[in-house]
Amino acid sequence: MASRKESMSTPTAPMASTSSGATLDSPVKQIQIEGLVVLKMIKHYQEEGQGTEVVQGVLLGLVVEDRLEITNCFPFPQHTEDDADFDEVQYQMEMMRSLRHVNIDHLHVGWYQSTYYGSFVSRALLDSQFSYQHAIEESVVLIYDPIKTAQGSLSLKAYRLTPKLMEICKEKDFSAEGLKKAMIGFEHMFEEVPIVIKNSHLINVLMWELEEKSTVADKHELLNLSSSNHLEKSLQLLMDRVDDMSQDIVKYNTYSRNLSKQQQQKHQYTQRRQQENAQRQTRGEPPLPEEDISKMFKPPQPPPRMDTLLIAGQINNYCQNVKEFTSQNLGKLFLAEALQGHNS
Repeated sequence: MASRKESMSTPTAPMASTSSGATLDSPVKQIQIEGLVVLKMIKHYQEEGQGTEVVQGVLLGLVVEDRLEITNCFPFPQHTEDDADFDEVQYQMEMMRSLRHVNIDHLHVGWYQSTYYGSFVSRALLDSQFSYQHAIEESVVLIYDPIKTAQGSLSLKAYRLTPKLMEICKEKDFSAEGLKKAMIGFEHMFEEVPIVIKNSHLINVLMWELEEKSTVADKHELLNLSSSNHLEKSLQLLMDRVDDMSQDIVKYNTYSRNLSKQQQQKHQYTQRRQQENAQRQTRGEPPLPEEDISKMFKPPQPPPRMDTLLIAGQINNYCQNVKEFTSQNLGKLFLAEALQGHNS
């Protein structure tokens, strides 16, 4: 069975009764994750994730003041569109019920998802996180980037929807006027929450012993000057999203022109009716009956602006990835130049 792709990834939020039900006095300011949870997510992707396909799962834990503690997780099972009988909500409820029976934290606090070169800003993620955050206020989504992690540093980030975006999603007003009134830009859609990975003292001692006994050489050549295909792939994805943005801009410009043209037609029609009524009045004839102009001139349907904001947010994410990658490579080049000059 194949894993679900990102375009199909719409995990269902649980009912609010699965959480503690308490309303937070302040938003979540920090996330504390058990090291075992991180290992489970990495293992889940290594077993089921392939290429552009993403893996998803449920986060369990509890809230302590303004800190969200994630203590356990479990993956969504693989299923295809043919598995029509599969019920995600029922599966989640059964899993949490089983964890409660063995005295493991079972409160639902969010979900996680892997990403492909940072391509996670999408409408599916927005809708899913809104469902989670609307049902459980402290919910977060963890984004795990296996490609960055394979280069030698763990890439794990936590996001929440901003209060402004939550209000827009509740009202479902994604028009240009609604977004402008709420002053929503792509930089005001998601807020990143800092993450702290915590291990018990016994696990820290075990890791220290394993590190001393390990005979595996370090495979990450940190001063390697050759550039991997990470930059090339990121630029290719960036160009694709820029093309999508240009197409959305063309659609909106076409809508603006059609709307302006219709306004002119309505104005000309109104003036013509006024002139005809004035002529009929001079001839002693009754004026023409009033007509509903809105029915005669139906306004064109405006294109959705939320998709454009999501594209802009994804472009910004790609730019940040390229900036981070190039800054590291430039640092290596300057360091190599200094070493070469010192040796010569």
